Amino acid sequence: MAEPRVPGGRESELDLPCGERVDTHDLHLGMREFECACGGTHAVVLDPHPLARFVPEFLTEVLQATIETSDDYEEFTTVHLMGVVMEEFPDAVVAADTSEDGNVGFSLAWVSDFDSRRLHEIVVELVVELMEHAVSHAEDDDVMGEFEEQMLQFDVAAFVEQYRRERDFDGRNDTAI
Repeated sequence: MAEPRVPGGRESELDLPCGERVDTHDLHLGMREFECACGGTHAVVLDPHPLARFVPEFLTEVLQATIETSDDYEEFTTVHLMGVVMEEFPDAVVAADTSEDGNVGFSLAWVSDFDSRRLHEIVVELVVELMEHAVSHAEDDDVMGEFEEQMLQFDVAAFVEQYRRERDFDGRNDTAI
């Protein structure tokens, strides 16, 4: 029997944006999405998933080196990235704190109303916005102009297609091929 949703409780059911529920014990590190009883496909992200799941390693290094965090994490992680996604889409992403549940291999889980490909596109779009914001602080019109010109040529959907094709998304380690 599930306990009430109180801090330290063992509630493992997560209410999805579609109205269905999922047991966090059914989520695992190799999972990227699942078919839901609602008929849709929901993306799953867990805190151990690397940022490189969404963007190349060199870019994760840049993000980690340039974005300061003010929490328990030493560097920018998937936790922060999913926080940005939740900020932009508060009704389409739910999170579960499973840090008190020793029966799962993660501390945080996010399930979105989007499938994994659409979530990937959203993440890339948000990373581009973060980069644009950072470049705007450079107060260099030439740099900003060059960045904007490059972004006009950047096709998010094509990038995601190629990136997903070149990565092993079916492997438990989610590593580059």
